[in-house]
Amino acid sequence: MKATRERADRSSTRAAPQPLNDNQLVERYLAGEEEQFRELVGRYEGRIVNFIQRSIGDRERAHDLAQETFIRVYRHLDRFDQTKKFSTWIYTIASNLAKNELRNRSRNPVVLYQTLTATWEDDHRPLQFEDSSMKPDDMFRKRHLAELVERAAAELPDHHREVFILREIEGKSYEEIAEITDTQLGTVKSRLNRARNRFAQIIGPWLE
Repeated sequence: MKATRERADRSSTRAAPQPLNDNQLVERYLAGEEEQFRELVGRYEGRIVNFIQRSIGDRERAHDLAQETFIRVYRHLDRFDQTKKFSTWIYTIASNLAKNELRNRSRNPVVLYQTLTATWEDDHRPLQFEDSSMKPDDMFRKRHLAELVERAAAELPDHHREVFILREIEGKSYEEIAEITDTQLGTVKSRLNRARNRFAQIIGPWLE
């Protein structure tokens, strides 16, 4: 009897449905399952908002641009090449919107300066250093380090900051970054190397 129950349990485990990957969600949405688009939004909304915020330095505006990102995804999802990664496609759209935002702001240096040097909110820092088991003084040091990382990244030139964020914070591969930024692989590596060196120069004195 026990052996029968064990076999039944194993069979039940094997039969458990696996979560759909991004491209499967896209395929099902295009086949008429509209709820699958909500699932895609749920998977990517927070990540896209954080990515845009790190790129432009403005949380409120990042929410607006993230919403525009999903509007564009919704409108053009039928054009998405399903042989490619959905994550690369949506990050490309978000990256282009962030670039346009910075390009428009460049006409008003005061606004850009005020935005990039604004105080970052604790709840929205991209690097999650906090741990409930940490002592208060350790948590303070971790928060301080996270703030320094944000400040240093914000001081990088636009094209360097973008590849730095995509690689060091978002964890994208060089190939994905090249596709997202529409840049040659060698250029991505060169920009990332310069971004890392400049980042170290900026943050170094703050850590002394």
